[in-house]
Amino acid sequence: MSEKTSPFDIVDIQDDFIVVSKASGINFHDEDNLGQGLFNLVSQYLNQTSNDKLYPVHRLDKMTSGLLLLARNLTTAQQFQQLFSQHHIEKYYLAISDKKPKKKQGLIKGDMEKSRRGCWKLLRSQKKPAISQFFSYPLSEGKRLYLIKPHSGKSHQIRVALTSIGAPILGDGRYYGQCSQDRGYLHAYALKFILSGKPYNYILPPTNGEHYLEATSMNQLAKLQTPWLISWPKI
Repeated sequence: MSEKTSPFDIVDIQDDFIVVSKASGINFHDEDNLGQGLFNLVSQYLNQTSNDKLYPVHRLDKMTSGLLLLARNLTTAQQFQQLFSQHHIEKYYLAISDKKPKKKQGLIKGDMEKSRRGCWKLLRSQKKPAISQFFSYPLSEGKRLYLIKPHSGKSHQIRVALTSIGAPILGDGRYYGQCSQDRGYLHAYALKFILSGKPYNYILPPTNGEHYLEATSMNQLAKLQTPWLISWPKI
């Protein structure tokens, strides 16, 4: 089992935005009877040194760890919203599954609709599709590491995409089913964007989760330190 981690760590503080590392298992918003969510925790932290009002510009599921952007003013929040809507912010995620996928790399594309018990499912239709590209790499004991580049921002998109190819994410109680793991194995690994003419990029390897920290996983991650330089096929 991994050691308990703090809800978040500061990765970078710029004049107009802040980048934090979110821990797995903490919700973005407050939860009834379960304490404060990440957004209010970071807001309280920042208020100790400034009077900023933070603005959320994207979110991560409760089980997902990794890089998260928060704007420090309304103008920047609007800029980020435009960048996200125009797909000008590159996002890369890491996931681990122990199931054999139908394919080991490629494109997963389709409309999504709500299913049972708060789940989503992928459809064959292509009206407003969720689009994800991925590569996968063999690990120990039948596991595979997935590097995913989403081109849209649908709820549960990556979790549903990998489930659709027969590779639900380890520790994902909603899509994997009964699975005793120390965490959900989805991690927001990298961000790359240009804001006000200045380029920014962030890489954050996972630091929590026994399967992420295995030697085979760490060796593979060492080869993926600049995921935007990989030859991603045009879509």
